[in-house]
Amino acid sequence: MIVKPKMRGFICTTAHPEGCAKNVQEQINYVKTQNKIEGPQKVLVIGASTGYGLASRITSAFGAGASTIGVFFERPASGKRTATAGWYNTVAFEEAATQAGIYAKSINGDAFSDEIKQQTIDLIKKDLGQVDLVVYSLASPVRVHPKTGEKFNSVIKPIGDSFSNKTVDFHNGEVSQVTIDPATTEEIQHTIAVMGGEDWYFWMQALQEAGVLAEGAKTVAYSYIGPKVTQAIYREGTIGQAKNDLEQTAKTIQKELDGLGGSAYVSINKALVTQSSSAIPIVPLYISLLYRIMKEQNIHEGCIEQMYRLFDDRLYAEQTPLDEEGRIRLDDWEMKEEVQQQILELWGQLTTENLSELSDIEGYRKEFFQLFGFDQSKIDYDAEVDVMKSIPSISE
Repeated sequence: MIVKPKMRGFICTTAHPEGCAKNVQEQINYVKTQNKIEGPQKVLVIGASTGYGLASRITSAFGAGASTIGVFFERPASGKRTATAGWYNTVAFEEAATQAGIYAKSINGDAFSDEIKQQTIDLIKKDLGQVDLVVYSLASPVRVHPKTGEKFNSVIKPIGDSFSNKTVDFHNGEVSQVTIDPATTEEIQHTIAVMGGEDWYFWMQALQEAGVLAEGAKTVAYSYIGPKVTQAIYREGTIGQAKNDLEQTAKTIQKELDGLGGSAYVSINKALVTQSSSAIPIVPLYISLLYRIMKEQNIHEGCIEQMYRLFDDRLYAEQTPLDEEGRIRLDDWEMKEEVQQQILELWGQLTTENLSELSDIEGYRKEFFQLFGFDQSKIDYDAEVDVMKSIPSISE
């Protein structure tokens, strides 16, 4: 099949297996050029197929030599439809891990469900005995509660008042004004149910009760704060309420891990191009400015650079530095005063006409398509490619 990007709104519905494999290999190559991490040896990554979760798995395996189990919900190829990018990413990761003699197995299914939690526990018991790191990096717009069966849908909205600001259609570079109506009380609660900390807590509770957490085990979940320009739609909006819940949950999990000498952290990470962030009004425009400024200052990081720094400088350093709220701050370079001041100065000037001059919209667009295996160098996108790839540990 010849595979080209097909868009439906802000969603790319196709993925290129060779491009995804190249993306994974580039991340592996980066980690291999860094110092070895004296870190985890048996790792569970929940939400392991894309973004920060995938980068965490790559860092664990190729930075610390860890055995990894990845949990995710991805779709294999079928008929004329390609697999999802996360599926192809996992194919490439497992093949590379196997060649390097590193244990890697994956479980595909609804990570919110009790069934997948039990399946994961059974696999840990069978193959690893216990895990010493649990990464929670789940991103989903919908959650079915495992106890009640209730279905929750998250929304990206401000709270209290409508919010208006600039946004961009990154496909055509058109800068426009967007107004978003405030969320209802029900929408806020739904978003917390999907994106808050309850499922992370359920995972840690199940793992601990099953006896598969090692002494001194660590767990980390990922969050974001962001700048003033995105506050109303992000940290002070529905997503922010969910992130507050996630951060409070870390404190609850910490108390339960005290008996094991374990640790529970939330890492506040940098804004990056993801499938999720591309759908949030204002955020793609902010990231386009951020990328330009951070690249000019030579402090830009992608997922893999962030996760290597998290493991090497934070989680497995002699001491893990935390902010006053007890959080790891990997957004420290993004939130530098000189970076944010430049963004504020440029924000008011942005128009469709000067977007390419003032921002890195081209870099944003390129990185978005690379998420799905497109726009990679040295790949012939006019050539036929085998899309029917299987994940070894799932197809066994």
